[in-house]
Parts: sequence; C-alpha cells; structure tokens
Amino acid sequence: MPQPASQGQPPSPLHEGRPYDIDSAESLLTVRIFRGGPLAKAGHNHVIASHALHGTLYVPSDPARVTFQVDVPVAELTVDEAALREQEHSDEFPPEVPDSAKQGTRKNMLGPALLDAERYPDVLLEAERLEPVASGAAGDWLAHVRVTVRDCVSSVVVPAHSASGDGSVVVSGEFPLKQTDLGLTPFSALLGALQVVDEMQVRFRIVAHLSPTRATH
Repeated sequence: MPQPASQGQPPSPLHEGRPYDIDSAESLLTVRIFRGGPLAKAGHNHVIASHALHGTLYVPSDPARVTFQVDVPVAELTVDEAALREQEHSDEFPPEVPDSAKQGTRKNMLGPALLDAERYPDVLLEAERLEPVASGAAGDWLAHVRVTVRDCVSSVVVPAHSASGDGSVVVSGEFPLKQTDLGLTPFSALLGALQVVDEMQVRFRIVAHLSPTRATH
C-alpha cells in the first residue's frame, strides 16, 4: 500500500561507487494507458512520455549494490507524440489522435486530481535494493524501487536489464504497473462509463555516462 511521504519512510540508501549521470537526450520513459468502461470506444489509448529524465546511478564493484536516484519532471511529460505512437505497431494505437483528446488528457494528467504538477513537480525513483534474476541472462535484475508520486511513497519491483562499457551504462525494461499501486485514482467520467484502465504498461531505456568531475561517494 502507498504510504504518505511524511510518515516514517526509511532513509535513502547510501551511495557508493562511481557516479554516472543520466543523459536526458538519450533516455526515454513511456507509459501506455488504456481506455475502459462501456463507452471506451469514445476514448483513446494514449502514450505518455518523458524525454527529461535526470539523476545519477552509482556503480560500485559489486553490481548488486548499485543505487540510483531518477527524477521525472511531470510538467515535461508529452502526450501521443506521433513517432512514439507509430512505434507501437498496434491497432490499439492508431497514428491519428485529435488535438482535443491530447490536450484533455494532458490537462487531466497534470491536474490536482492526478499528478498535481503545480504542487508536486517531480516523480522520484530511488533504489531500495537489487537482486539478480537466477534464471535470467547476465545483467538481468529485479530492482526494488521506491517511487514517490505526489505525497505518497510506494515500493515497486521492476524487471530490468543493464549493460555497461566505454564509460556508459544502459538500463532498460518493460513492466505492468497499476495507478492505484502508486496512490493514484484512475480518471473516470460519465459515472464510470468512460474511464482509464488501472493497469498501465511502462517501458524505459536509461542511458548514463560516467561523470568526469563528481567525486565518488
């Protein structure tokens, strides 16, 4: 269950190892949200994206002790970029979405009933611990991530794959996530006849480069 951020949350883990700064230009987070309810055909599925991820990964000699902090500025989230919808290659995400639908989705998403961007400008992701996937390939992990959305903190298990080389680290993955697991109430209108399905699909690719100037913690 999500917990209020102000009530006895455990401290963030101490960072150790070499710092790698996230490259916003090379990193991408997308969230696919789906229409639901009896009038679902009147709505649209949407692709929400962030090209503005920033933060740091700390990589020690033991990869299981990697820590990170990632900030997602909510005011910079985009809705239904044509190129991202095209990449879905699915009838669920046809290329054309009316501007009114995009604008309405963005307004609802950033408004006080959902992300409340005016009061809470960032979603914060922090490492709790990492565990290797016993049956997976090298670089496959289950990351236990502390997620702060608005004033609620949740713990989410994220399957991820990491690769490193030439002073860079790339972390990628895809997983389902429910809005209610983050303390959010999915959008609903017309007494529930038109609504957003609770479960979303999250996809990410984070690229970070070794910091040339910052000291190791």
